[in-house]
Amino acid sequence: MGRVNGVRETRKGGARRAALAVLGATAVLMSLSAPTGRSSGRDAVPVAETEPAFPAVNYVVAVDESASLADADMAAEKAAAARIALGDVSSSSHVTVFGFAAAEGGGQSAVDPVCPRTSLDAAGRETIGACVGKLRKREDGEGTGTDFPSAIRQGVHELTDGTDPLEPRVLFLLTDGIMEVEDSPKYGDPAHRKAEGERQLTLALRDAAEQGVQIWPLGFGPKPDEEQLAQIAAGGYQKGCVALPSARPKAVKVGGAKDVGSTLERIFAAAHCMRHEAGPDPQLPPSTQKIGISPLATVGSIVVDKGDPEVRITYIDPADNEVPTSGTSRGSTFELAGGTGTVEALKITDPLPGVWKVKAEAPEGHRSLPVAVSVLWQGELGGAISMDPPSPRAGDEVTVTMRVQTREGYQIKDPSDYAGLRVRSELTGEGFDALPLDLVDDGKGKDAKASDGSFTGTAEIPADASGALKVSATLTATGLSADTRSEDGRVAPGELPVTTALDIPAGDTHPGGKVTGTLAVHNTSDSAHALKLSITDLTPGLLTIAPAELTLKAGESSTREVTVTVADDDVFAERLNGGALSLAGTVKVVDTTDEDRTLVQSALSVEVTPEPGIWDRYWWGFLSGAVLIALAVAAVLAWIRLRQARRDPHGLVLRLLDEHGEPLPGEHVAGHGHKQWYEFGVAEAHISPRIERRAHGPYAVRRNPNGGAVLRRRDGGRIPLSTAIPVQLTDGLSLALGEETRNPRKRKPSSVTSTAPAPGIDPGGQGGTSAYDQTYL
Repeated sequence: MGRVNGVRETRKGGARRAALAVLGATAVLMSLSAPTGRSSGRDAVPVAETEPAFPAVNYVVAVDESASLADADMAAEKAAAARIALGDVSSSSHVTVFGFAAAEGGGQSAVDPVCPRTSLDAAGRETIGACVGKLRKREDGEGTGTDFPSAIRQGVHELTDGTDPLEPRVLFLLTDGIMEVEDSPKYGDPAHRKAEGERQLTLALRDAAEQGVQIWPLGFGPKPDEEQLAQIAAGGYQKGCVALPSARPKAVKVGGAKDVGSTLERIFAAAHCMRHEAGPDPQLPPSTQKIGISPLATVGSIVVDKGDPEVRITYIDPADNEVPTSGTSRGSTFELAGGTGTVEALKITDPLPGVWKVKAEAPEGHRSLPVAVSVLWQGELGGAISMDPPSPRAGDEVTVTMRVQTREGYQIKDPSDYAGLRVRSELTGEGFDALPLDLVDDGKGKDAKASDGSFTGTAEIPADASGALKVSATLTATGLSADTRSEDGRVAPGELPVTTALDIPAGDTHPGGKVTGTLAVHNTSDSAHALKLSITDLTPGLLTIAPAELTLKAGESSTREVTVTVADDDVFAERLNGGALSLAGTVKVVDTTDEDRTLVQSALSVEVTPEPGIWDRYWWGFLSGAVLIALAVAAVLAWIRLRQARRDPHGLVLRLLDEHGEPLPGEHVAGHGHKQWYEFGVAEAHISPRIERRAHGPYAVRRNPNGGAVLRRRDGGRIPLSTAIPVQLTDGLSLALGEETRNPRKRKPSSVTSTAPAPGIDPGGQGGTSAYDQTYL
């Protein structure tokens, strides 16, 4: 439980908070049930180019108010009712909410109207949010039983009275599943009321099915009557948007308020033929969670259960762009629902496929509840069907392949995108009954690879087949509009005059790039034949083939080069997003001379990657240049260090000479200089002259790289200095270099062995040495 003003919430307060946490959340869930438009793609599969429609949905929420429910279950029902009622597909949809129990006495009614039929525009959502709070558990004397027949009849009435019969009709029944009509006089004498209640329930369900009303029971309480709830789900309208078991209504047990969100998302996904993908485990804010949107999605909603309305959400698309919560951007349209509540959803039309990031931030004191992310989406399947050979003879075996892709012609490589796919196929033609085909994607037999999106099967052309052939297949999956593809062929009367063999390997290139292959041709006839080449099963212009036409001479056997060209960069600039596009098409070769007979149908796969930048193209040059520059810099630095070392005065031995050129007692060993100059002066020049280190002194020395040293005077003059040629400092003093070893500490001791400085020897301060450390030669 959270904390309010630093005080831990009570159990009652926590239940209230849990109810509020789901209040309004399904407002965002129902908004996800729009039908599909055109397909998109994950990562680099481009978004669709057409706009899907968003028709209205009519639905009713019936909430059990009977005494058999515990208070906590009633609170969970109210939260679920609000979450359902506030969600919607569009502002033109409508919702009705009522409570129900039983009429057990005079003046009582089995149904309690709560929220009349309300249009879910912005004002309607506010109204629904308030009126759902009127739901309550009935007290003794108010009719506390559970009258399912009356509740279902009321729901059917609300969904059919004055409504558009083309709009979907959905009834949510929130209950513990225990029918109690034994105290309801309307069901006859007490001994037969239970049986009559069952009979009336059957009739009510039959009427719901006839009126096209789906019923989705949600079971609350510790032990809901699951058998009863399953009967109710099966009794209503069973035909959804696709004829798949997953789209049929079914009963679902709800564990409590905390389970409402995930439970309802699964129900909405099934009830409205949508696909549901759960995100990672919920995380406390601040956090960033990732969720994928399929390349097949044409409309989807990222649902965020925030727990706390103070949590702020930012949405980042696969191209790492922060997207708006309304309006259009980069080919997608955005609409946010529930932004100020505990649950919000960003509906995206033509979403950019790939991995989205959901960033959750919250102020201090609002970070105790985890944030959960999921996606509901709808999309369109596409397919490409081929028969090999396309012009078989009677008795030949043909291989039929149905490849799953987007309607625009982009490959779908992740099997989870089309999980639950059903493929139905048949071969028809003149002279034989339709042959059902079993197409599988298991990597066995003629199927080259398992789970690659290509479903393959074989059939033998009947011996009595003649004339036209047609192979067809239909792809069906929950949340994806069905797609039917067919391909015509013709039974060959015998050996064909022209045969071909096409070989275009799977290619990898850039926008504007080319993939080459070969077409082996054999014309055994005594006349010329014209062939036409084309690429089908993808958006025109993405891939082109050349030559588009060619003529074979009589008796010609040769191999021709064919080239597939990818569209220019401007077509893919907004679609690559730094990733790769997998284009899938079919190359068809037709003999126009032989009544447009199809000779070849061959699958084509081209991976399109972004045009490499300067670095990608010339990285080796940049790297080589960088290495050369680094070596040059290192050489310069080494030269500078060597030059500096050759000028370093450290270790120079300086000696003073009198006016007769005789050395005065003592020597001075120079230390490291300031900017390579060792500065010094002469102390007690007229009494007991000696050299001492002195910053900004009148003299300075440094080594001469050519040997010896250089003396610098205060006036800026510079004079060479060596052991053989002294330099006059004053009228009675000269300076000369003494013999030295570069490492003074390795000199042999002189006759001065005392540990104290010898008379006249200056330790030199920084860089100076004691007499003990010096060697006199």
